[in-house]
Amino acid sequence: MLVHSRRGKWAVWGIFLALFVPLFALPLMVVLAASVSTHWSGAFPSGLTGEHYTSAVRGDALQALTTSLVTALTSSLLALAVGCWAALAASALRRGGKRLLDTLFMLPVAVPSVVVGLAVLVAFSQPPVLLNGTRWIVILAHTVLVTAFAYRSVSAALLRLDPMYEQAAASLGARPSYVLWKVRLPLLLPSLTAAAGLCFALSMGELSATMMLYPPDWMPLPVRVFTATDRGALFTGSALAVVLMGTTLLVLLALSRIRNRASFR
Repeated sequence: MLVHSRRGKWAVWGIFLALFVPLFALPLMVVLAASVSTHWSGAFPSGLTGEHYTSAVRGDALQALTTSLVTALTSSLLALAVGCWAALAASALRRGGKRLLDTLFMLPVAVPSVVVGLAVLVAFSQPPVLLNGTRWIVILAHTVLVTAFAYRSVSAALLRLDPMYEQAAASLGARPSYVLWKVRLPLLLPSLTAAAGLCFALSMGELSATMMLYPPDWMPLPVRVFTATDRGALFTGSALAVVLMGTTLLVLLALSRIRNRASFR
C-alpha cells in the first residue's frame, strides 16, 4: 500500500469497507439470503429451504445454464480470435490507421447494448444472411459486444511486449509465421487468457441485447432470471442468479490458473 502510517492504513481500510459493504457485499448477501428463503416479510428472511436450488439445476433452468455456457464460450473464442488478429494487424499500421481501427472496435461499447441488438436484428433478418430466430444471432451479438475488450487487452499487451525476442528469432532465420506462433503468441498467452475471462464474464451476464434476439429454444440464464423476477418469483430468480454467479466464478478461476501457469512460463 502507498500509505505507510498505521493511522492512514486504518483510514484507508475504513473507507474501503464503507464503500464495499453497502455497494457490493450487501446486495450479494441479500440475493444469497433470498435464494434459500420462502418468505421475507420483515427485516430478515424466514423459512429456509433448498428447493429453489433444486429447481435451478433441473429442467428448463439447467438448459438455460447450458445455453449461457455455450453462448459465452463460443462468443469468447470468436471475440478472442478476431480481437487478437485485429490487435496484431493494428500494431503494424501507422498512427492514423491504428486510430481508425481502435474507433471501429470500440464503437459497440460506446453505444447501449440494446442498440447493438437492434442493429444485429435488422441486419440479419433478411436474406442472404438470415440468422433471426436461430441461436447464431445471439452468439453473433455477444461476439460483437465483447470483441472490443479482447482487442484492447491484446493491444495493451503488445505495447509492453519486448521486441527483442522476435528480433532474435528472426535473426536466426525464423519465418514470420514461426515467430508469430512460437514467440509472439506464447508471450501474449497471459493477456489472452485474461481477455478470454473478461469476455466470458460479460457474455454470461448480457441481457439487453439478448432480450431482443433470443429464440424460444435458446434462452440464456440471464433472460430466465429476468422472466422469473418479472413474474414475481423473486426467490427462484435469486437462486438462478446465484447459480449464474457461481458458474461464472468457477470458469474464471480455471482461466486464472491457466493464466498463472502461462505467466510462470
